[in-house]
Amino acid sequence: MNRSDVKYIVVHCTYSPASMHVDASVVDKWHREKGWRGIGYHKVILRDGTIEDGRPLDQQGAHVRGMNNKSVGIALAGGMNESRDGPEINFTEEQYDSLRDLLDELTTKDFPNAEVKSHTDFDKGKTCPNFDAGKWYETGEIVSTIK
Repeated sequence: MNRSDVKYIVVHCTYSPASMHVDASVVDKWHREKGWRGIGYHKVILRDGTIEDGRPLDQQGAHVRGMNNKSVGIALAGGMNESRDGPEINFTEEQYDSLRDLLDELTTKDFPNAEVKSHTDFDKGKTCPNFDAGKWYETGEIVSTIK
């Protein structure tokens, strides 16, 4: 995937409870169980803020139907309430700090023409990542997308 092809950096959540350990290997397993060739996200941000690699940035991801050829996918571990019956904004400060650092790097160094978006911007049936990532990246304000 050429750098100039990337128009969007799309923020997702793993839609898992905050208490559940989710890392890139867990997401890779989930995606393989769906019949995919492996993890669809390019980066996964763990609860402690650790950033793990998923698919290489020069390979097309599998994270937004119809947009994978022009986007990079980042997933935050979490996004589901503990009772597992709905979405929740439950990300840690460490995750937000790492997300900001990663987005700064990707939008300046790797993909300077890319716009930060949420998964829900491309699929209105989803709330993922449960907040407006573009607005958060611009202003620091967390605006819920949970309906």
